[in-house]
Formats: sequence, C-alpha cells, structure tokens
Amino acid sequence: MTAPVTSDQLCDYLTDQGIAFHRTDHPAVFTVAETAPHRDEMVGHHTKNLFLKDKKGRIFLVSAEAHARIDLKRLHERIGASGRLSFGSAELLLEKLGVTPGSVTAFAVINDRAGEVTMVLDATLATGEDVNFHPLINTATLRVSRDDLLAFFRSTGHEPLIVDLPVPPDGQNG
Repeated sequence: MTAPVTSDQLCDYLTDQGIAFHRTDHPAVFTVAETAPHRDEMVGHHTKNLFLKDKKGRIFLVSAEAHARIDLKRLHERIGASGRLSFGSAELLLEKLGVTPGSVTAFAVINDRAGEVTMVLDATLATGEDVNFHPLINTATLRVSRDDLLAFFRSTGHEPLIVDLPVPPDGQNG
C-alpha cells in the first residue's frame, strides 16, 4: 500500500497543478463548532465532510456548507446509493482516504488512488464562492476557488457528483 499524501505534499501537488490556495494555520479543530473562533480571518464557504458507506459497501465523501442540515435518511436517494447510508469507521477512513476523524476533507480523495470513493459536493459549494477545507490535517485550512476545487477533483480522477442535498423536515437533526 502506498503511504497517504501528507499536507505538505498536497500543497506541493496543488502548486504543481496550478491551483492557487491560501493557507490559514490554527489550533487543532475536530468539529464545525470548534472552527468558529478562526472563521473571521477566512473568507468563503466553510465546510463539513461526511464519510459514508451504503449497504453494498460503496463509499461516499460528502462535502457540504458547514451549517447545512442534511437529511441522512433520504440522502441515499439523491446520490444513487444502495439503501440508507451509515458512517464509515475510523479504520475504513484511514484505509481509503488516509486521514483520521477530525481531518476529513474533500482534499482526501487524493489518497483514493483506486477510485473507490464517490465525491459528492453540495450544490451550495459550487455557486462560485471560494471554499475552505482542511489540507489532510485539522491544524490548517486551505481556501481555493470553486473552479480550482473542481480542477483538483478531476486531476485525481474524482469527477464530483454535484447535488442539492436533501434537507430534513423541521424537528429533525441533520
């Protein structure tokens, strides 16, 4: 097995691909809520990322706006998954994307060399505003343009599935 790409290697890769980025270093954050004190210095969409699998073992990485409410009971219908989705284990996350919980990021598809992960991007993140993701570690955030993010996905062989994620009915968490 090839070792996962490091944060520095990711930044080198982006530079080699002509993808401009702005890096902000910060203390380790493990949840969207923990990023709040650092957001003022970062423009663009802030994101959350869900590592999911379906009943047939297909793997999905879903990236959405940080405060998006997502109806996980209906998401499988929108993305073509087999049956309801569940969260992938930390072991599977490390095996497939080379990152640990708290560092899940759209950039992790660079480590999916076998093309086993379907990249799902919330349509909100594809509107044109810059987007912010961790660079494979949770002690920094990279801001890239939407077009550069799409170019990154394509350069790694992960044409993203861009969808309007289902919103839960009132009264449900998402």
